[in-house]
Amino acid sequence: MLSFAYLTALVVSLLGLGLIDRRHRLALFAGNVTRTLITVLVGVVFFLIWDVVGIAQGVFFRGGGPYQTGILIGPELPLEEVFFLTLLCYVTLLCYLGFERFFARAKR
Repeated sequence: MLSFAYLTALVVSLLGLGLIDRRHRLALFAGNVTRTLITVLVGVVFFLIWDVVGIAQGVFFRGGGPYQTGILIGPELPLEEVFFLTLLCYVTLLCYLGFERFFARAKR
C-alpha cells in the first residue's frame, strides 16, 4: 500500500487545489474550462519534454523509494511525474490568477 502513497498525495493535493479553485472561482470554475485545461496541458507537455531531454542527457533519473508505484511511462520517467507536473502547473496558474485578482482589488 505504501507504493501508492506519493501518487495518492499528489491526487489529494490536486483535489484540494480544485476545491480552492471552486471556492474562489479562479480558473476551472470561473467559466474558463477550456482555457485552463489548455494552459495546464501546455505546461505539463513542456515539462515532460524537458524531463525527456534531461533523461536522454543523463541529467535526470528515477530515484527509488517505497512510496512510488514503480510504474514507468518511459525510461526513467515514473507515472507520478505527470501528476506532479500537473500539480505544479495548476498551482502556478491558481497563484497567478489569485495574485492578479488581489492586486486588481487593491488598486481600486
